[in-house]
Amino acid sequence: MRKVLLIIGFLAVAIGLLWIGQGTGVIAWPASSFMIKQTQWAWYGAALAALGLILIWRGRR
Repeated sequence: MRKVLLIIGFLAVAIGLLWIGQGTGVIAWPASSFMIKQTQWAWYGAALAALGLILIWRGRR
């Protein structure tokens, strides 16, 4: 169970950082993405990354 939490946590952090980058316009990949420069996706990404950090913390306990 610990490994599952760690894997899901790292994936959540990675996807959350991608969403933050796209939402702020820092990452414009893929060019056809509807999330580019949409601030709400930066907030969703921050929430997902925070959840991922919690899962990583729980998996390491």
